[in-house]
Amino acid sequence: MTRLPEAPPQADTPEVVILLALYNGARHLGAQLESFCAQTHARWSLLVSDDGSDDDGPRMIRDFAAGQAGRRHVQLIEGPRSGFAQNFLHLLRVAGPLPGIVALSDQDDVWLPEKLARGVAALAAVPEGVPALYCSHWYICNADLSRRLMRRPFRRPPSFANALVQNMASGNSIMLNRAALDLVQQASRESAGIFCHDWWIYQMVAGAGGRVIYDPAPQVLYRQHGGNMIGANHTPLAGLVRLRMVLKGRYREWNARNVTALMASRQRLTPENLARLTDFARARSAGPAERWRLLRRAGVYRQQMAGNLAFWIAAVLGRI
Repeated sequence: MTRLPEAPPQADTPEVVILLALYNGARHLGAQLESFCAQTHARWSLLVSDDGSDDDGPRMIRDFAAGQAGRRHVQLIEGPRSGFAQNFLHLLRVAGPLPGIVALSDQDDVWLPEKLARGVAALAAVPEGVPALYCSHWYICNADLSRRLMRRPFRRPPSFANALVQNMASGNSIMLNRAALDLVQQASRESAGIFCHDWWIYQMVAGAGGRVIYDPAPQVLYRQHGGNMIGANHTPLAGLVRLRMVLKGRYREWNARNVTALMASRQRLTPENLARLTDFARARSAGPAERWRLLRRAGVYRQQMAGNLAFWIAAVLGRI
């Protein structure tokens, strides 16, 4: 692997622990590792959880660790072998009580050079003890990164009302401060069965009254290829696929898992957000008129007009 020129880690800046979930990711892993080395915020370490890969990914991590010896700590651990969401929750727990900031990483994307620096600066502005999540916009790229498209940035504010029905915190861009990491470490033991770790993290931080910071400047090259666990949903065809999922009940199933996990952590939510969650949960099994009333009272919304329209159609059909 070609190593990019590196600046020495800055002793007076916070160290970021990068948490990378690995599973058969050798094909694109090298580019992501090189993008770590190209970060302008050079004080980082890397913790990788391998979920049972049978390709060269684990060897690549060991080689990378050897190349970083004396500069940065790189550790490869065994994953839970329970899917990508649980692999990330495993990483968050194993990170332990020491990191001040953690950054989640997929295995197949590429970070732009300012990604860590912008997240560190945003989180530094949050008062100590307040849970905070930083996430950024992204470029949607083809498999060889030769084409970049940028979906329209989100315009409405992040909130628990949004998080209940949509995830705007893409996991490949998420960074958490210490208070947010404490929160998700504790709540992760109550979250069995969640579908998406990043959606659940957004829900927990927003629901607990934490701060969610959305950076509209893209900081990630989000690679689209045949092996994506979750796609970017940026084309009309992808939108039709998602609509089909809604009509077949997949969206309702995801919401059921989220509601179960959030109810298990209800003591961590603010009273206002617990009331929103209760209304949303009741709406899912209510009749049409009561469902509409409860959802309106919960104040739920999606970021785009088309997404809101699709949500309310799903609500009318009882598919939420």
